[in-house]
Amino acid sequence: MTTPLRIIFAGTPEFAAAHLHVLLDSPHQIVACYTQPDRPAGRGKKLKPSPVKQAAEAAGIEVLQPQSLKDADAQAELAALNADLMVVVAYGLLLPKAVLDTPRLGCINVHASLLPRWRGAAPIQRAIEAGDSQSGVTIMQMDVGLDTGDMLVEQRCPITDQDTGGSLHDTLMSLGGPALLSAIEQLADDKAQPQPQDDSEANYAAKITKAEAELNWSADAAELHRKIRAFNPFPVAFTRPAKSPDDRIRIWQARLGPATEGAPGEIVQIGEDQITVACGRGSLCIESLQLPGKRAMAVSDVLRGNAGLFALGERLLEPNT
Repeated sequence: MTTPLRIIFAGTPEFAAAHLHVLLDSPHQIVACYTQPDRPAGRGKKLKPSPVKQAAEAAGIEVLQPQSLKDADAQAELAALNADLMVVVAYGLLLPKAVLDTPRLGCINVHASLLPRWRGAAPIQRAIEAGDSQSGVTIMQMDVGLDTGDMLVEQRCPITDQDTGGSLHDTLMSLGGPALLSAIEQLADDKAQPQPQDDSEANYAAKITKAEAELNWSADAAELHRKIRAFNPFPVAFTRPAKSPDDRIRIWQARLGPATEGAPGEIVQIGEDQITVACGRGSLCIESLQLPGKRAMAVSDVLRGNAGLFALGERLLEPNT
């Protein structure tokens, strides 16, 4: 049986909290949790603790929220915890070499990608956007590079034509826990076999911006379909109608439509449950959208409650117009 380890956990969002729960249910001892400082949230902009902080406090675990780990005092505080291992999951702060070298077994990271395919902040969305056929979770030994460390454990899963950023996030979240426990067991028993990454196969998964969520109707319909899926539930793809260019219509769900003669962005068909828009190549049938100030709804419901809002021949604008 693997000897229980003293573990420092560092993470912030829901994805990280799920992995913290897995560790809390294991024989290992969580000696402290590091997470981002509380952030303003909601209409009142009240400070809200991260999901990791909420989970840690509920379990009676000490929570530390330094602005940085580059400070000597913060590093001394971490060293005083006398941890065997530090587990990092979507923490959001860079770990300097002094921190990486502090725990006896170093620091490991749960990364939501099949490394080295997607390194960086948004591997889930970028994998869908690029049309990858598979994704997965990689547990790696951290070094000073950006997701460049040796790989310890990998779990794969397919990406289907129906997957969104949200659904793939949840799939990877469920895969990550068992993979993490496997990596910890290997390290504790001195049986880990680290595999170096091939840097020539790496791509940078840049952080998603709201601006890039605007649909460029001159693009291939398949490309736009992937973007809509990748950016659901955040930041959500959007478009602007020519008759009210300041309004944003958020597109939550669509499917590929037939070839069409319409100009890019032109509404070429309005059915009971979809609005078909011409693209640079092919067309998209919008099935779920969100009007300004409204909730997301099926197109059938939008059309029933907003007669005349959309019309054949009307244009949806492209970015920078």
